[in-house]
Amino acid sequence: MSRIAMITGITGQDGSYLAEFLLAKGYEVHGLIRRASTFNTTRIDHLYVDPHESEAKLFLHYGDITDGSRLVTLLAQVRPDEVYHLAAQSHVRVSFDEPEYTGDTTGLGTIRLLEAIRMIGLQCRFYQASSSEMFGAAAPPQNEETPFYPRSPYGAAKVYSYWVARNYREAYGLFAVNGILFNHESPRRGETFVTRKVTRAVARIKAGLESEVYLGNLDAVRDWGYAPEFVEAMWLMLQHDEPRDYVVSTGSAYSVRDFVRFAFEHADLDWQEHVRFDERYLRPTEVDALIGDSSVAKSVLGWEACVHTPDLARIMVDADLKALETEGSAWVHRAWAHD
Repeated sequence: MSRIAMITGITGQDGSYLAEFLLAKGYEVHGLIRRASTFNTTRIDHLYVDPHESEAKLFLHYGDITDGSRLVTLLAQVRPDEVYHLAAQSHVRVSFDEPEYTGDTTGLGTIRLLEAIRMIGLQCRFYQASSSEMFGAAAPPQNEETPFYPRSPYGAAKVYSYWVARNYREAYGLFAVNGILFNHESPRRGETFVTRKVTRAVARIKAGLESEVYLGNLDAVRDWGYAPEFVEAMWLMLQHDEPRDYVVSTGSAYSVRDFVRFAFEHADLDWQEHVRFDERYLRPTEVDALIGDSSVAKSVLGWEACVHTPDLARIMVDADLKALETEGSAWVHRAWAHD
């Protein structure tokens, strides 16, 4: 029989790539999605098969990580072998505007899920999506032994989730791991995150649809990787004999300005002609530099990043250019059909 996995946050960037990865390995995948009046499954629509079909391996369930009773019911029904907890309010800047909601979802959502697993006696392996934002102001490079110094409500909530995952591992013997993932991006990244905001703007400027883009701190240094590679690391953590925590990163350091330059140059544009500063995008407390040391993941799991920031920027720009072309072709087709 195929293994069963449950993914919270399956409609997000990481959730969609992880679902693809697990389905390709023969898993039966169950995803938790929030009820909305509009469709919010765009990133996984290509994976969906009518559950009435015999070959269906992907099943979606309405629920929310703020609803502990629903989590208990659903876990008891599905009985997954592996649980990947990716759901959260994940936008760092927004966490300053909605700190209570961020704490409830990003922090308390994790303990609701862990407690549901404990209450029903589910024997599963648990992955907690921890974040490099937990390190915050700690000096780089950061590894598994670096003290946490979060600089946002999001980072603080992730620290709480990290420690409760460790506590349930130590107190109840749960196979729980923390994947401390540094920034990882892709063409599926949300459009309000700085990397995707930049590459989408590049495509629209190249097409003559826009002339400028407003950004905040260009000096922040980050370790950007490629999301499809990072979800493989998540899976590898749950296949190891012993549960432990891992930093997942590329080990390279680039500023936001570097990423902007790579993206604009790939489209033969001068970024300085199009980028404008807006202080509204600054955080009340900035994180200057996040640079990961993934030596443990390499030595224990055999995982190492292949795509680094310059190539990542090109991948994302190409995808946004192609998306605009497809959108334009569809518009022309619709206009012709109505003539």
